[in-house]
Amino acid sequence: MQQNNGIDKSQMISFAVLCLVLFGFMFYFQNKQSKEEQVKAQQQKTEQAKNAVKQTQASNINPNVTPGAIQTASLSNKELNVEFSSLGGQVSKVQLAEYKAYDHKTDKADLPLYLIDKKNSNYGFQFKDKTGKVINTKDLVFTPAVNGNAVTMTANYNSAVIQFVYTLLPKYTLDFKVRTKGLAAITADNKADFIWDYSVRNLEKGRAQEQSHSEFSYAFNNYKDYDYDGRTDMNEEKETLNWIGVKQQFFSSVIEAKNGFTQSKGNQETIEEGEYLKKLNFEGFVQMTGSELNQDFTWYFMPLDLPLLKSYDKNFDEILPLGWSFIGWMNRGFFMPMYNFIASWGITAGWVIFLMTIIVKLILSPIMYKQHKLSAMMKVIRPEIDEVNAKLKDADPMKKQQATMEIYRKAGVNQMAGCLPALVQIPIFYALFRFFPNFIDLRGQGFWFAKDLTAYDDLIKLPFKVPFLGDHLSVFALACTIVILIYTVMTSGNMQQPQQEGMPNMKVLMYIFPITFLFFLNTSASGLSWYYFVSNAINILIILVIKYVILDEKKIHAQIQANKEKPKAEGKFQKRMREMMEKAQDQQKIQEQQRKKK
Repeated sequence: MQQNNGIDKSQMISFAVLCLVLFGFMFYFQNKQSKEEQVKAQQQKTEQAKNAVKQTQASNINPNVTPGAIQTASLSNKELNVEFSSLGGQVSKVQLAEYKAYDHKTDKADLPLYLIDKKNSNYGFQFKDKTGKVINTKDLVFTPAVNGNAVTMTANYNSAVIQFVYTLLPKYTLDFKVRTKGLAAITADNKADFIWDYSVRNLEKGRAQEQSHSEFSYAFNNYKDYDYDGRTDMNEEKETLNWIGVKQQFFSSVIEAKNGFTQSKGNQETIEEGEYLKKLNFEGFVQMTGSELNQDFTWYFMPLDLPLLKSYDKNFDEILPLGWSFIGWMNRGFFMPMYNFIASWGITAGWVIFLMTIIVKLILSPIMYKQHKLSAMMKVIRPEIDEVNAKLKDADPMKKQQATMEIYRKAGVNQMAGCLPALVQIPIFYALFRFFPNFIDLRGQGFWFAKDLTAYDDLIKLPFKVPFLGDHLSVFALACTIVILIYTVMTSGNMQQPQQEGMPNMKVLMYIFPITFLFFLNTSASGLSWYYFVSNAINILIILVIKYVILDEKKIHAQIQANKEKPKAEGKFQKRMREMMEKAQDQQKIQEQQRKKK
């Protein structure tokens, strides 16, 4: 009996038609999308002009402040260059000296990396005087005084003195103390409202990817618990936050309050184009004692490097989104140490990933062997299954299924065993999906035509945008898609075709899967695409070795015949399945009898 070990002519035609329809759909909507983008761009320009007016008005809340009255002071060490503005006494510029930002004009990571610059961060303490007037330190003019690695910003409001004392420390740390004297004569408040507005700067190549990783991060319950919020609104009014931060893909700006923030809330909105990715606003209260504001804070402007984050012992390592539970453990305890160990040999990042893939495949090889042995066994018994299907062509589908399961049982074939490799691959896939775009050691590491393995490669640039694909084609993503398609063709030959009308042809669906994978990988980290290209290429080699070197179909056939001779004890799962089928069959008979009576 002829067996189908690949794609037949009808499936090839179906697949080709599907591809034509898919690409036809893309090009059909291309012109429409282009027009919509032009209208949208015009609207955004108008909106930006309005916002510029609003920002100008907001920056002149205090009419006595002139540009000449604003002074700056600076502190530096090998890690941070920090600038302070006398308007509001706040941090006005933060540069991470050891890192570079991506320049979209030159397609290189050669720009100074500023977390804060061009007024994208604005914070202050707000309270009311005894007449009900709102006072915000953002609007006060401070006088800076530099002393070694410390800057003291002093402001006078009526008879009160407000001081902000900043001290630059190692490990990306800026100590921040607030001291007041005479404030009790002005206000009767027992708490001050800390307000922080922050716009996330675009620092990486993959805008959409970096945008999705930009969100609020915070700890509470004495640093023991951690949470994040990437939604529109944040509300933690019942918790006392130990620190609140704005997380980006590889960096974070965090402020820690020694006595915590209470009644915290915030919101964020996505910015579609331009220099910024998201706008976030935070508001939380800090305690005042005797109407005086004397509180200690600490700013952290840090890279999301796991050893560094752990060294603070403030639960900062949770900021790094490596996945929950077992997924996070796999990244922290397996993939990261393995990468660092191989990288210590002095080889480039791309080849480190190549060797990582081989190690993972070696670990999973016993499972893959069982999977392909099962596939070979099913190929041997396929003629018997086809024969049963032919005999029971017009029979009840349930009866046909029972007969098929009986063949599997006698041959000693466990169909469920084929699901195990897929189940094992799911957590590994998700762990790597978290690993590659968030592992800072890969940031800026190039390999062949990919300039950064944490972002997509765009060697093939399109003159237009394709929906869900973008304006480029990733070579790694294309290569990965082709290899997955070849692997699918090789492994789908023994797949049983649907016997009932209306049931989908699983082979065709499996051939569509690699195409959808292209859309997913095209804007993902090229390191992930490279890993899965190598992984599936190794899968193909393993299949060929197992098929032509390790497995012997004659021996498998003899083993199946021997299995048939042995008395088979019905397993719990098989018993349950048989009972369910018998019950369903009995119900079907009853329904048929009732139908005949009617």
